[in-house]
Amino acid sequence: MTPPREEVVLLAEDGTPIGTADKATVHTEATPLHLAFSCHLFDGEGRILVTRRALTKKTWPGVWTNSFCGHPGPGEAIEDAVVRRAEHELGARIDNLTIALPDFRYRAVDAAGIVEYEVCPVYTATIVGELSPAANEVAEWAWADPRSLLSAVDETPWAFSPWLTLQLPALYADQSLEASGQL
Repeated sequence: MTPPREEVVLLAEDGTPIGTADKATVHTEATPLHLAFSCHLFDGEGRILVTRRALTKKTWPGVWTNSFCGHPGPGEAIEDAVVRRAEHELGARIDNLTIALPDFRYRAVDAAGIVEYEVCPVYTATIVGELSPAANEVAEWAWADPRSLLSAVDETPWAFSPWLTLQLPALYADQSLEASGQL
């Protein structure tokens, strides 16, 4: 059975939606700007979930990254997409979904020449229940002390996704994690 076609929202440079495209065709050497999101998931002990991307992922396969990412579909609220992807990627329910970096945007090129070019609001949330990650999304996962993770990202940025190396320090700078008791 063929999986359903997943569409992403294409954006003009000012962030205005200008159309849609098949997700399977978007991530290339000439990826257009599109809408995405990232989420950093915490447990009841204040630890942050990091995941290693499945080796079958088109971009940054096998690289450690934030808890999960995704793309809202056309007409889908980003918060609804975050909840949907938490279930799809991690088999997890989430609570306390909070926008942490609403204006995050980046462009990065992986070793194979594939480009990520996204307006990518960053959220935090807490997990409800247990994880059951999808093997086609997550190769490995670990709960980490946020400060230790920040040190690891600072010392070995090449071991992590470029968006994590940019997001994590910005989350610390924002102090939103510290104020919420997650740091």
